[in-house]
Amino acid sequence: MDNRIYGYARVSTREQNEDRQLEALTKFGVPEQNIIIDKASGKDTEREGYQYLKRQILRKGDTLVIKELDRLSRNKADIKRELEQFKDMGVRVKILDIPTTLTDFPPEQEWVMEMINAILIEVLGAFF
Repeated sequence: MDNRIYGYARVSTREQNEDRQLEALTKFGVPEQNIIIDKASGKDTEREGYQYLKRQILRKGDTLVIKELDRLSRNKADIKRELEQFKDMGVRVKILDIPTTLTDFPPEQEWVMEMINAILIEVLGAFF
């Protein structure tokens, strides 16, 4: 099976517009039909589209692209847990606003990417 690329966009309310996120995801190369959208709060991860993406769609070797770290959650502990789950699933997460997550490393150097990203996510997560 081929590795696939998916996108996830979230806005907090039905009145908010996700167009900026969708534009960034498609510009990065995510097919429109592979973008899941939620219009729900980021206070936790119990969002219908997100859970469907995680439990039913994403498979080992796939890539998940999001515009910003807080699209996963507004809670630092949730973000760390979700990123760890994706890692355990074998799903690569690319965050458009964190350029180091977009860099591909040879398998023997992936630890460098993981270390840099863990530090960045720790720092950025402190702002939520």
